[in-house]
Amino acid sequence: MDRTTTRPHGRRTLGGALALAVGSGLVLVGGAGTAQAADVNVAKNAGFENGLTNWSCSAGSGAAVSSPVRTGTGALKATPAGLDYAQCAQTVAVKPNSTYMLSAWVQGGYAYLGADHTGTGTGTVSTWTPDSPSWKQLTTTFTTGASTTSVEIWTHGWYGTSPYLVDDVSVFGPDGGGGQDPDPTAPAGLAAGTVTTNSVALSWGAVTGATAYKVYRDGANPQTVTGTSTTVTGLVADTAYQFQVSATNSAGESAKSAAVTARTSKATDPGPGPAVPKHAVTGYWQNFDNGAAKQKLRDVQAAYDIIAVSFADSTATPGQITFNLDPAVGYASTADFKADIAAKKAAGKSVILSVGGEKGNVTINSDATATAFADSAYALMQEYGFNGIDIDLEHGVNATYLTKALRRLSAKAGSSMVLTMAPQTIDMQNTGSEYFKTALAVKDILTVVNTQYYNSGSMLGCDGKVYSQGSVDFLTALACIQLQGGLDPSQVGLGVPASTRGAGSGYVDPQIVNNALDCLAKGTGCGTFKPAQTWPTLRGAMTWSTNWDATAGNAWSNAVGAHVHALP
Repeated sequence: MDRTTTRPHGRRTLGGALALAVGSGLVLVGGAGTAQAADVNVAKNAGFENGLTNWSCSAGSGAAVSSPVRTGTGALKATPAGLDYAQCAQTVAVKPNSTYMLSAWVQGGYAYLGADHTGTGTGTVSTWTPDSPSWKQLTTTFTTGASTTSVEIWTHGWYGTSPYLVDDVSVFGPDGGGGQDPDPTAPAGLAAGTVTTNSVALSWGAVTGATAYKVYRDGANPQTVTGTSTTVTGLVADTAYQFQVSATNSAGESAKSAAVTARTSKATDPGPGPAVPKHAVTGYWQNFDNGAAKQKLRDVQAAYDIIAVSFADSTATPGQITFNLDPAVGYASTADFKADIAAKKAAGKSVILSVGGEKGNVTINSDATATAFADSAYALMQEYGFNGIDIDLEHGVNATYLTKALRRLSAKAGSSMVLTMAPQTIDMQNTGSEYFKTALAVKDILTVVNTQYYNSGSMLGCDGKVYSQGSVDFLTALACIQLQGGLDPSQVGLGVPASTRGAGSGYVDPQIVNNALDCLAKGTGCGTFKPAQTWPTLRGAMTWSTNWDATAGNAWSNAVGAHVHALP
């Protein structure tokens, strides 16, 4: 089986001796090597930037792809199947009695490149290569006959082998009358638009014949786009950048445009958020999919006054946190998520970032980790617009250093920062626990502690008696510990699951939650435990989660939300 006699195909790239000849203003023509100027690449759409325009492929075997490509925005990918070896061809206009250099860059499976013998004076010419994991150039030459005005060039793979890729085809020689794809001109009118702390919007004028544009930042890092505008992201706040743009098509890339300089905006305080209502409802919003109803922030029920985005992520730096928007939530972009935060705040809601959770592990046990936490938390508040932080650490709390971290964060964010906590019941059994000590140590900047009255089993109440979860007494007798232990009533909330699926145990009917709220605030609706006093300024209630609430038809927020807001 002689693979060298089978027929294979080509954009405009120069290499080796040919580049030297062109660099001298000379090319090789005819058999005698006569000097001639102004040879061109007569192949059209040689880089597949315009799809398969000018090319035809057997049995639909070829397609233009955007990755991988050698240069530009396109390449050919052809897939042999059965008795078809995926040939793609183009007829090019040539000049009689002339020599052309045929070249193409290939990658992947067996790849062949050649010219049809019916239009060449030297008969069929071809070259090939076996599998190539990286881009490799194939090159051959052909000489046209005395009356030849067109030649078919082609490329193909081989039977039963892997798909092959082709890019940057060149048929370089005298213009046969068909001309070449013209090089685009440099774009004009490059201008900077909206800037943020980490992005700059750019726009420019369209270039005739361009199929794409390359946007350069400080002369490097080109970003390829197909339209006449883009937003460059991933920038540093309060930093000047220089931008240029070039146009590309199958003939190559234009010169760069005139440069424009833009400076990103300074990182600023996210500004005061809305005031938390006297009686407030807190709901955790899930930034992941665990079977509960998926929500965007805009879908969170109106009953929730504080929305805790769950959860921040830790980084390799101890104490430092970041936030990664989960694609499973359904946002098209981070910008949409930020817009939803802004809209909720405009509607009077507080949107805060929760740190911890069942699987969260942020360690704050030194001055360095306290600083890393505070600085990274504030950076996230600036970037996303969060107006507070929720502490939901379930893997150990060091009151000394967590207090330092929260005070440093408060000093940065200002007095409007919303600070909430969601300890487990065991963490709030007495004022000597690290969580309780932290809450008391930051009492002057603390908004509310919503203890999780679930997944805990039986616990002691403030009267020293044991109460089982899932009852009015469990909620009231345990909340009494915090109320008698030094927290202001406005800093105490009842945390419960929104549905039976929201927690492993501890779900209570919304009416029981309402009874417990009435017992603590008004002295009515109590069970066997009746506190010696009432606390009318009790903050309210919390639930895990807004998603599980939505899954259960919003039964929790409809009942408890309305009741909390109706407290005296």
